[in-house]
Amino acid sequence: MKNIFTILTVTILLVSCAQKEEGPKQWVLENTIEATGVNPIGIAFLEDAMWLSDGDNNRLVQIDTEGNITQSLDSLQRPMHIAVKNGAFYVPEYGTDTIAILSGSEKSYLSLRDSLDAPAGISVFENEIAIADFYNNRILFTKNGTEWISFGKEGNAEGEFYYPTDVHITEDRIWVADAYNNRVQAFDKNGKFIQAIGKEQKMNAATGIFVSKEEVFITDFENDRILIFDMEGNLKQELSEGIEKPTDIIVHNGILYTLNYRNGKINTYVLKEANGN
Repeated sequence: MKNIFTILTVTILLVSCAQKEEGPKQWVLENTIEATGVNPIGIAFLEDAMWLSDGDNNRLVQIDTEGNITQSLDSLQRPMHIAVKNGAFYVPEYGTDTIAILSGSEKSYLSLRDSLDAPAGISVFENEIAIADFYNNRILFTKNGTEWISFGKEGNAEGEFYYPTDVHITEDRIWVADAYNNRVQAFDKNGKFIQAIGKEQKMNAATGIFVSKEEVFITDFENDRILIFDMEGNLKQELSEGIEKPTDIIVHNGILYTLNYRNGKINTYVLKEANGN
């Protein structure tokens, strides 16, 4: 009998600990990095090095944890939201209507039959590529790098865009920051509309997007905030402290990074339990 009570006690303690570990968590501001002389638009990580697209200065810059520029890739024409694949940068050049591919000291261009008009964002996922074609109000998407589909047109109905600014591919969806329709739209890999989120929050210029396995992050540029939704489109959290004209966000190694275009600052956040632990 004594052994039975001991087992029950241990079981209760284990269940209690598990329930405590599974408490709700929120993103909490941890640090602010000031990148002097940079007006960041896009962010990506090459291995563990942080890179920013500095559109106003026509370059990509590598930034250390103190905000110092440790490397610069110049001679770009207004680089926008960037992506990394196999050690290479994929860079939408808003000023030349091209997608540059930077690998080491080599520069090439993504081959497309269609003409872009101010590409603003790109996402890569395995062999898939998606491009936010800003002035054409559409998304270009390929599953294999050679055969492309185009979906979307100007408008505010489901599946239509008003200046898409960023795009993010996940395992089963293509997510689009539909900037001046003030929403995020999700599509399947054939370009079929699935859902729209964020309209109830009265966003003003949804400019950047990042999607994790559990959350959708969107920059609300003119309202100086980051909105975080669950995968069904329910608002989970709003970040506004230290946010000024945010352009892009990313989660890397468990840390959330947000860019402030206006002042060149990068905010970092960590997940903590809602009670502060």
